[in-house]
Amino acid sequence: MSAKIIAFFNTKGGVGKTTLVYHLAWMYQDLGLRVVVADLDPQANLTITFLDEERLELFSLNENKIDTIFDCVKPLLTGIGDIDNPHLEYIQENQFSEDIASLSLSTEVGRLALLPGDLMLSSFEDELSAQWNNCLDKGGQERALQVTSAFWRILQKAAVNHKANVILMDLSPSLGAINRAALIAADYLVIPLTLDYFSLIGLRSLGDILQSWKNDWKYILSKNHTTSLSLPSGDIQPIGYVVWQMPMRLDRPAKVYNKAIFEIQNTYQEIISNQPTENKISIENDPNCLGLIKSYHSLMTMAQEAHKPMFHLKPADGAIGAHTKAVKNVYEDFKKLAHKIAEQTQLEI
Repeated sequence: MSAKIIAFFNTKGGVGKTTLVYHLAWMYQDLGLRVVVADLDPQANLTITFLDEERLELFSLNENKIDTIFDCVKPLLTGIGDIDNPHLEYIQENQFSEDIASLSLSTEVGRLALLPGDLMLSSFEDELSAQWNNCLDKGGQERALQVTSAFWRILQKAAVNHKANVILMDLSPSLGAINRAALIAADYLVIPLTLDYFSLIGLRSLGDILQSWKNDWKYILSKNHTTSLSLPSGDIQPIGYVVWQMPMRLDRPAKVYNKAIFEIQNTYQEIISNQPTENKISIENDPNCLGLIKSYHSLMTMAQEAHKPMFHLKPADGAIGAHTKAVKNVYEDFKKLAHKIAEQTQLEI
């Protein structure tokens, strides 16, 4: 069975998307799954979160540099070939410990692997846009299909190379061609949200555009029966949303949050699920709500310094006293969320 590809996407930034993907990747690894986490956001924040400064410096070298997602698509941009084989960074929590610095470049294969992001990926945007139009207008030329399906075929290679059970994709908060190509490569969509008005706006803008992209891709597939390429179905299924409960700001009235709590459920049901809402219910009782995750602000700071997920923090990292209980709570939060997503995607744990 092929690996499940799950995209995490919202058109609004600052909703905790990268933090969510990072912690879920570690949680699925802890639960025994083989995980590929793909950083398809040109800002590459997920890659920065996973890797230490010493390792990140190797991405900027002219010689012996580490390959990224951009290196996979570079042959398509230069016109000299098809996608390149993806390089995966195998992640070990202890690779950042000062006392074993010699292991910071370890290539020992673990269950968690990163397909690194790259700022240069943004240069692929125009080519993706142009070839999408060629797919629609010119009957799906082979090169147009090569470019448009590049992300999906790269992820398939990564899944085979790593023997992955699941692939988690982190995307930028935009409606550009990169995200369109990434989303047609995904099987499932999780929408991260925060309790504010702009998060609702992002949710409302997503429904129509997502359906439009799916319809366009179905049309493209209907015209291409002779291509030798393996192509994605493009039938991405939204499975729900995750609310990241950021601390309430003093300049935002409580009524804004209370209103968002009820409007998120209705908006998701109407815009994403395309189903009318009968009764207003809060997100705590909404079956489309995959999870409510607290901000755990103090643990987040510790985790960033320790280069590990919040639920792996130890007393040596500063997780003592009340923080010890918070570490257990955040572990249970993410374990529950991981199981809920697995249930919705038929992912066996």
